[in-house]
Amino acid sequence: MNERGVPASELSDEELERQGTQAHLTRNRVFLHGTAEQFRAHTDRMLELEQEYLRRHPKRTWQGSADQPDDSGPDLAELNTLAQVRLLFKSFVDQMNVLLAEDTETASSEPDARARRLLALFAEAADGAMNKLEAHQRARELGLSPAEVAALYKHQPPLLTTAGSDRVVTDAGRAIAADAVTR
Repeated sequence: MNERGVPASELSDEELERQGTQAHLTRNRVFLHGTAEQFRAHTDRMLELEQEYLRRHPKRTWQGSADQPDDSGPDLAELNTLAQVRLLFKSFVDQMNVLLAEDTETASSEPDARARRLLALFAEAADGAMNKLEAHQRARELGLSPAEVAALYKHQPPLLTTAGSDRVVTDAGRAIAADAVTR
């Protein structure tokens, strides 16, 4: 057994589907709240499970359902290799975009109207706090990306902070929220 569990090639079909489903269900939580290492490990395991599923059941996915004549395009083995490369490259690009967004964001930039609205929702909440799941749901409803929400924590001074499983508006965040109401 490796550090990520039983190798995907040794799992039963039922266990492979169960672990694959669980990996997809937990993806957002790991993305929003995990460390970089947890995200990489989760990505690696999810890809391992997906590739094993594709190897066993190539016709059950969108990759095996394309209407291609037998004499055109890559054969199934090549398609699986291409699918692996595409998935790995997309994961790499997504991770790089997150890192680049963190480096290029200015921590002192003025929050936009959507971010100010989120801060106002915090200010209206009891004690200026929301459970992290509710906070992230509100941010999604307002169209804020995870990077945009993270900028509120990194802002100087911070506009949001954490308190256990709650997210709390700071005095600076309250001031911006109050300013948003008067605009």
